[in-house]
Amino acid sequence: MQAMILAAGRGERMRPLTNFTPKPLLKAAGKSLIERTIEQLVSAGFTDLVINHAYLGKQIETALGDGSKFGATIVYSSEGEHGLETAGGIIHALHLMKDAPFLVVNGDIATDFPFAELKKKPVDLAHLVLVPNPEHHLLGDFQIHSNQILSPEGESRFTFSGIGIYSQEFFKNAPKDSKKLAPLLRSAMLEQRITGQLFEDFWMDIGTPERLKILENRLAPSPV
Repeated sequence: MQAMILAAGRGERMRPLTNFTPKPLLKAAGKSLIERTIEQLVSAGFTDLVINHAYLGKQIETALGDGSKFGATIVYSSEGEHGLETAGGIIHALHLMKDAPFLVVNGDIATDFPFAELKKKPVDLAHLVLVPNPEHHLLGDFQIHSNQILSPEGESRFTFSGIGIYSQEFFKNAPKDSKKLAPLLRSAMLEQRITGQLFEDFWMDIGTPERLKILENRLAPSPV
């Protein structure tokens, strides 16, 4: 199964750290966010990788190369300077994907999620990983009932982790322009074609300098 890492975000909330560095290349405990994700994916058996980029994207290509130093093969999908939002970026890269379900992971998360188990998951249109709501997103995104992901209003919800498997059919006939992923997901949820699971161990959205510092402290070696 191929895996795509989304690395095209501009990282506005990370300024000034992202003024000259793309967010996925920001480091915690001496290693960039995206390098940690690549290493986790390779350890889980995902070695055929696609990475999209936009703002300062050439820095990502220079830092990661062809993936051989990670034991992987990396190809890149450039979106120019401004990016195409989440769904738009995936659609733009579909020509690099084989005709099979593929994993997509946000490039600005940190987690202990066991990616290997997703290789065996049956997929209709998509399968999402949800997590308990962090303090900065207390309302959550979606509900899960008997492995079906739903999007009700005003009910208890969990947060979408940025980890999911998608079929090629999910993006079929979608125009190649800038668009967010959530509206496409909600539309498919109405047809009960999105499954999912809840992951309750370590997961963080590294969206601010403060959260990057928290991750740094978590990863720092304990004093002797």
